[in-house]
Amino acid sequence: MILRVLIACAVMLVTVSVTPVRAESVTPVPKEPLRIVIDEGVIEPLPFATPDFVPENAGSAKMGADLARVVAADLQGSGLFREIPNSAVISQVSDFGAPVQYADWKAINAEALVVGAVNVSGGNLTVKFRLYDVFSGAELGSGLQFQSTTDGWRRLAHKVADAVYSRITGESGYFDSRVVYVSQSGPKDKRKKRLAIMDYDGANVKYLTDSRAIVLAPRFSPNGDRVLYTSYETGFPRIYVLEVGSVQRRVLESAEGVMSFAPRFSPNGQTVVYSQASGSNTDLFTMDISSGRTQRLTSAPSIETAPSYSPDGTQIVFESDRSGAPQLYVMPANGGEARRISFGEGRYGTPVWSPRGDLVAFTKQSKGRFHIGVMRLDGKEERLLTASFLDEAPTWSPNGRVIMFHRETQGASGSSTLYSVDITGRNLRSVRTPEGGSEPSWSPLQK
Repeated sequence: MILRVLIACAVMLVTVSVTPVRAESVTPVPKEPLRIVIDEGVIEPLPFATPDFVPENAGSAKMGADLARVVAADLQGSGLFREIPNSAVISQVSDFGAPVQYADWKAINAEALVVGAVNVSGGNLTVKFRLYDVFSGAELGSGLQFQSTTDGWRRLAHKVADAVYSRITGESGYFDSRVVYVSQSGPKDKRKKRLAIMDYDGANVKYLTDSRAIVLAPRFSPNGDRVLYTSYETGFPRIYVLEVGSVQRRVLESAEGVMSFAPRFSPNGQTVVYSQASGSNTDLFTMDISSGRTQRLTSAPSIETAPSYSPDGTQIVFESDRSGAPQLYVMPANGGEARRISFGEGRYGTPVWSPRGDLVAFTKQSKGRFHIGVMRLDGKEERLLTASFLDEAPTWSPNGRVIMFHRETQGASGSSTLYSVDITGRNLRSVRTPEGGSEPSWSPLQK
């Protein structure tokens, strides 16, 4: 793929708080739109530099260095950017307001330059930054200021990285987001599982449940405040909904002795679609969370599972073996005739609709290997992104650019690890967690 970059310069003052405490009117400067144009060739990542953010008061230097490192790690981790190390830098940045020495940055082949400043006052933190196109020297200012506590410094860095990423690619970012997943420990035949939540990059891990009961398939709500999951706490699979902030939870009631599993929220967060097993048959149902009212969506003599809503809530993609082997189908969200969309060789499962609405991610088993893949809604342009002994459970980044999944290694002592990959199949990366991880679910961007 080829990256062509037209960069204008941006000045932004950013923090984690949602409510702006000050905004100034700034006359826009005419600029070319910022773009990374990606085709199907070979990607050459954009070289950029991010010097340590300038400390504006005593005690801010370490925070400035930490912020710059997280911003740089976010951008480079996307696979679309390549950081020029500080050891190659000629021109040191010691004053946020000083003119940029463009010749020095051109000499080390930097095309984009992120310059920031940080102010720590008591427990409060303020960060501002500028984004420069080194070769054109264009600059654009906007003038928003937000505030955060020092505890939220990593979120603030992710927000800066999102703003830079969005400016250059023309897409929304995904760094200021979280992932809920199943944390795993112990040998494979006695594995303990508990729900955990972390920043998208594996930092700030917190545990939401203990390991006394097996938990499966956590799923974020559309605004990230709740998580659905299946638990064997009573010895029987039941669906729970958990409030992320308070860790309060409640069970979604179902008929006695009936197994309910594979839940997922509707786009408005008011309905849950899930699988319910009765004997050898499994069908799809929906439940209104407030009233508990249920509706049956399928009644085929087969196994229907792993449902996922389209972003507009009008359709559901799901897995079914009604044709003899697990394949992918799409049907109206209120039930009705389903159409098959997967026709390749192998078995298909765990489909998840892209937040952009144009693709479905899935797991494919073929010729003794597992793959994470994507396809169009008409089944065309199937593209396999990974291949291993066992790759499963894809989940989309908020902007639909990256897919996270888990990979399990072979053998009795095999481990499960979270990975991410770009939808082009490039930039396969492991996501480091304290213990093994599986079944990730990516949150929307945080508010």
